Amino acid sequence: MTILVTGVAGFIGHAVAAALAGRGERVVGIDNLNDYYDPALKRARLADLAARFGGAVEFVEADIADEHALDAAVAGRGVDRIVHLAAQAGVRYSLENPRAYVRSNLAGHVNVLELARGLGARHLVYASSSSVYGGNAKLPFSVEDRVDRPVSLYAATKRSDEMLSESYAHLFRIPQTGLRFFTVYGPWGRPDMAVWLFTSAILEGRPIKVFNNGAMRRDFTYIDDIVAGVLAALDRPPADDGAEKPGGSITPHARYNLGNSRAEELSHLIAAIEAACGREAVREMLPMQPGDVSATYADIAVSTRDLDFSPATSIEQGVGRFVDWYRAHHGI
Repeated sequence: MTILVTGVAGFIGHAVAAALAGRGERVVGIDNLNDYYDPALKRARLADLAARFGGAVEFVEADIADEHALDAAVAGRGVDRIVHLAAQAGVRYSLENPRAYVRSNLAGHVNVLELARGLGARHLVYASSSSVYGGNAKLPFSVEDRVDRPVSLYAATKRSDEMLSESYAHLFRIPQTGLRFFTVYGPWGRPDMAVWLFTSAILEGRPIKVFNNGAMRRDFTYIDDIVAGVLAALDRPPADDGAEKPGGSITPHARYNLGNSRAEELSHLIAAIEAACGREAVREMLPMQPGDVSATYADIAVSTRDLDFSPATSIEQGVGRFVDWYRAHHGI
């Protein structure tokens, strides 16, 4: 049988598809290759998958917000499990273009749910986000915490996805697992994320923008650790047994945090990038941006218990690998 990976040309989608193909699974991946950031990077990720795995990863260009294109993309391909990673990403961009988030993250999520329902999917794993915790003052963030105070539209759409999945799990008994990702970074990463932005600026001699005057902490999680958690979740669909699942559902719907379980000071990240680049950063200190939060920190006790999730990559190791990849990718 075949696993559908939505958002396969994205950062996490590319890595998940590679891991699935690497263990012998057949993957069909879809992506609309939008221009939120340079589509050339997305095409390079697809080329990497094709070079490494050939026909084991089949790519179909399609938009999850178009239900007909989505249905056609999987027709006759024997899809029985779904890893749904496609979404309009970015907290700050949601202030500029909210309709893009409604289209991709809400309508698109419903279309994937309907697809799973029509296929009788054995399991749907979908990407949520640490942003659902909003400005939660309690640290670390637990899947049992209240998540009804989003501070960005992006966060609101991700929390809405969780609620839509809950209703489908209740009504149609579709086994689902929602994964709240915490600040994922690593090779092939996104150019709008801090690790990429800081690395490119330092190597080019430009100032880095340090928001909230540096008083920021993030649970930076390396891509390989995230992928291990995604595959572990995929292999463990929640049972339809009436027992309470992580996140509080009594349907076959579980939710987990996937983070490094460390709230790193922004200064620590910058120091690691400086060390890997062999250059010091020039800092431009700026206030907090709208929609942002000062700290994220994952409680992963339940993820470790149920998924054997155990992130093992330090920020120095992960940043070093990213900078090495960045230099090679850009010929620096």
